[in-house]
Amino acid sequence: MIRSARVTDVPALHAMICELAAYEKSLHEVRATEEQLREALFGPRPAAFSHVAETEEGEVVGFSIWFLNFSTWRGVHGIYLEDLYVRPGVRGGGYGKALLAELARTCVERGYERLEWSVLDWNTPAVDFYRSVGAVPMDEWTVNRLSDDALRALAAAAR
Repeated sequence: MIRSARVTDVPALHAMICELAAYEKSLHEVRATEEQLREALFGPRPAAFSHVAETEEGEVVGFSIWFLNFSTWRGVHGIYLEDLYVRPGVRGGGYGKALLAELARTCVERGYERLEWSVLDWNTPAVDFYRSVGAVPMDEWTVNRLSDDALRALAAAAR
């Protein structure tokens, strides 16, 4: 049901990334191409990793994309889950929990001490799902982001 993604999964991964973005009302922000995903996941120096959930018939119906982070306080790596998605028609079938459990297993097996991710406040089904597996929201932390013009402006200040 859960396996590491293969290069042949890239078109399905890209399609599901677009589905997730549409659900999150942000499809207009998707710039990633299949080639970029292929390079990031399967190039000479992978920057990200992926697992897929597939049905008994071999249809890919969900995915996780993740990368390593590092805790300066714990002194070890962790996993940052960038995206977890299961197609609507198969939700409730255990695919999401199985994808998350695979990442937890990877953490434990490798000695990583944290599995972290962000979730939109309004996405109540996801929030409820994550709480059901024991995830604790980090209410005292605020995610910050620099991108586009603000990123370029700050980079220019470093010159």
